[in-house]
Formats: sequence, structure tokens, C-alpha cells
Amino acid sequence: MQVKEKRVAIVTGSSSGIGFQTALTLARNGYFTYASMRNIEKSKIITEIAKKESLPLQVIQVDVNDSVTVKNAIDKIVKDVKRIDVLVNNAGYGLFGALEELSIEEIKAQFETNFFGVVRITQAVLPTMRDQKGGGTIVNVSSVGGLVSAPILSAYNSTKFALEGLSESISHELIPFGIRVVIIEPGFIKTNIMNSSVVAKKASRHKSPYYPYTQRINGYFKSMMNNPESLTPDEVAKVILHAVTSENPQLRYTVGNDASAIVQAKRNMSEVDFINSIKQQLLPE
Repeated sequence: MQVKEKRVAIVTGSSSGIGFQTALTLARNGYFTYASMRNIEKSKIITEIAKKESLPLQVIQVDVNDSVTVKNAIDKIVKDVKRIDVLVNNAGYGLFGALEELSIEEIKAQFETNFFGVVRITQAVLPTMRDQKGGGTIVNVSSVGGLVSAPILSAYNSTKFALEGLSESISHELIPFGIRVVIIEPGFIKTNIMNSSVVAKKASRHKSPYYPYTQRINGYFKSMMNNPESLTPDEVAKVILHAVTSENPQLRYTVGNDASAIVQAKRNMSEVDFINSIKQQLLPE
């Protein structure tokens, strides 16, 4: 494969949702894009679209929890195209359950994908970005849940809060090497994340003391994602494209009116009033 003077991107979690649309959007805008996913069997749709539109897109297997597949994928990309201009860390899932009912194994698994997966692939990409002309851009797909917490999502919120801190810290470290870091903070997006989300084993039991909370919040999230006003993944992909093509991108991009409203409310309301508003929306009487 000969790719000359091309910008190269890799997007994790490209089998659906934000990752799927971001990979296509980058490819449609001139990036030679590696659409990475853990399960290659889910690559049929994106492969067919890329073929139909003659897009510079190639599917590659990456399990962000597996250091071997990460190394193999990055080694292949560097061997084939010699550079990596954009890394979009998108792979992740949600875990529902009150802290009391989450097992340590379930919490570790949540961090393994949502946080350590980002660390793993970013560390693999950085030597190439640091040494190449022009640096690069690392985009970490966080969530408004990385700024504002909700009950029954303590593990998920913790991973996204950690990702926010990681991203902000490395943004300072990487400035001397021309590498920009961008955090994307979507609100409710119409994706299948609820289908891929996990309810903790103990939390799914009807006799759980937290069962009413879990059911209410699960239902609230589903209704918000089906809300006609909720954004679609391609709208998030457009924000990511804007960020990676900007000469001086912002560190943070909050995406969606709902996300902006939540962030503004937290800034403008007293802590007591904001906590009460969360209770009113998410917790049963």
C-alpha cells in the first residue's frame, strides 16, 4: 500500500455509533482512515459503504483491552503508511448499578475498556506522532458524564472523570511535540449504547434495594436517547472533524444542547440546588 502525503486517522470502536460515523466522516474528508473494532464480523456495513463511495478506509482489528492486538495494529499502520495524524479514542460502554452492588471485577472491567483502553492505544501511538513532522491530534470521546455524575452510574462516571483528568494532563505534556489533545463531551446521542451497556448482576435482581433507581434511570436514559431533539452520531462526528482540522482546537467540545444546559446549570446553580435538580429528575419519590 502506497499512501503519500495523506493524513492518516485511526478510530476505535468503529463498528457502530459515534465511532462508525467518525470513521466515515474522516474518510470522506480525505483522511486515510483505519476503522478499528474488536469484532471484525461487525465490519460488513462500514466496509460496504466505503467500497460504494470509494473511500480511503480500511477496517483493522483492535481490542483496546489487549496489548497484543493494539501493538500489532499500530505496527501495521506505521509500516503501511508511515504516520498517524489522528487518533480518536471512542471505544467504551456503560455499566449500570449502585456502588454497593457492583463487584470489583465489574468495576475493573469498566475501567479496563473506558480508561486503560485509551491509555493503552495512546501510548502505542505517541512515539510515531511525536517523531513525525506535523505532530498529530488525539481525540478522547468522553461524555457530559465526565463533568456531571448521575446515580447508578458511579463506575461509568468515574471512568469518564478519569479520562477528563488524563486528557487535560497530557495536553500539557504533548504541546512541545506539536500534539494536540481534544476532549469530546456529548450529551444524549441516538446510538445503540444502551444495547451494549451492562447492568451489574446484583443490580438486575428485583429484590435489590436499588432496583427502582436502576429501572428509573435506565428508562430515563432510553427515553432521552429516543428524544427527537437528541443528536445523531454524525453530528458528533462533524464536531470531531472540526476539531482535528482546526489550527488551534479547543481542549473541550461539549456536544448537544442538553449537554450544554447541564454544564451551564452546574456552573450557575448552587451545589445544593443542582443536587436537588438531579434528584428530582432521576430518583423515584
